[in-house]
Amino acid sequence: MTEQTYSPGLEGVIAGESALSRIDVEINRLILRGYDLVELTESTRYEEVAYLLLYGDLPTVAELDAFNGELRAQRDLPGPVVDLLRAAPSDAHPMDLVRTAVSALAFFDAETRDNSHDANVRKAMRLMARIPTAIAHGHRFAQGLEPVAPDAGLDQAANLLYMLRGEEPPEYEVEAMNVSLILYAEHGYNASAFTGRVVASTLADLYGAVTAAVAALHGPLHGGANEAAMEMLLEVGDGAAAEQWVLDALAQKKKIMGFGHREYKNGDSRVPSMKKVGRQIAQAVGDAHWPDLADVVEETMMREKGIFPNVDFPCAYTYYMMGIPIPLYTPIFVASRVVGWAAHVIEQHDGNRLIRPNHIYTGPELRAFVPLGERD
Repeated sequence: MTEQTYSPGLEGVIAGESALSRIDVEINRLILRGYDLVELTESTRYEEVAYLLLYGDLPTVAELDAFNGELRAQRDLPGPVVDLLRAAPSDAHPMDLVRTAVSALAFFDAETRDNSHDANVRKAMRLMARIPTAIAHGHRFAQGLEPVAPDAGLDQAANLLYMLRGEEPPEYEVEAMNVSLILYAEHGYNASAFTGRVVASTLADLYGAVTAAVAALHGPLHGGANEAAMEMLLEVGDGAAAEQWVLDALAQKKKIMGFGHREYKNGDSRVPSMKKVGRQIAQAVGDAHWPDLADVVEETMMREKGIFPNVDFPCAYTYYMMGIPIPLYTPIFVASRVVGWAAHVIEQHDGNRLIRPNHIYTGPELRAFVPLGERD
C-alpha cells in the first residue's frame, strides 16, 4: 500500500491559489491584493477595502462614489425577510438570524443562480448592503423594538451603529468600527472562507456559499472567539486579579480565548491597530479598565506561554466599551467578512475545479457479511 501522509486540520497543506491576500511572515504583515493591511486601516474606509477585494484595485474618487451610491441604495430588506426576522424567537442567537437571512435573501435576487463574474460582484454588493440591516433588525426585534431604517447619508460603519441604536454614533465609535471592519474583511484560506470555496466549487450559488461560511464562522474556535474572549474578561473582572486568574486557568489547562493563531508565529499583525482604537475609545469614555485588564492578561500569557493575542482579543473589549451586546460581535464580523467570502467565491467560480480531497481510512478491513438471524 502506498504510504499516505496526513496533516491534522490540514495545517500546512496548500489547498488552492488566491490573489486576495497573504500573510508575510517575514515582516509579520497581512497583505491584501498587494497592500499592507495596517496601512489601509490608517488611510482608508472599509468601502475602499471592499472595492479593492472585489475589483482588484483601490477605487478612484468617482469609482468610490458610484460604489457607495450602489451600496447605500441596496440596504433595505425585502418585506418577507423582515417578517422572518420579526417572527424569530427572541432568544435566537444573532448568528442564526444572519445565517437564515442570507439564505432567505436568495429568494429575492433575480441573479441568484447566475455564477458569472459580474453577477457575483453585484450579488456581493447586495449582501454587503443588506447583512448589516439584517443584523440590526434582528437585534431590535429581539429587544421588542421596531427596526430603524438605514440612513443613506452614513457609511457602512456609522450606519450599522445607527441602525442598532436609532441615533447617530460619535465619530470615535465610527472610527473604531471602521478599523474593525477593515481588519476582519479578509484573511486567506481560513475555516469560513475555505467552507465557502468548497461549497462554491460544486457550482452552488454565492448565497449558498456565504450561508455555509456564516455557519462555519459561528464556531467559538473561529469568529465566535471574540464573544468568548469578552466573556472570559468579564469572568476575570478585576485587573488586580487578572494575573492569578490566568495562572490558575493555565494550571487547569483551560483555553485562554483570544490567544494564538495558526498562521501568525510572532503575533497577529492586526492586533496593534485594534488595540490603538480600543485605547482611543477608553480615552473618549474616560475609563481604561478593560484595556488595562487585557494588558495584564496579555503580559501574563506572553511570560508564561509565549502566546500572542489575536485580533479577536482587543476587538472584544473595544466593542464592549462601545456598548455593543456580546452576541452581536460575531455578526458584526459577518458584516465585514462577507466581502472577503464573496471575493473567494468569485475567484473560485472564475477558475473552478471541484474541491474533493482524499482521506485516510481508519476503520476495519473487509469483513464477512453475516445474515441478520445468524448474528450473535
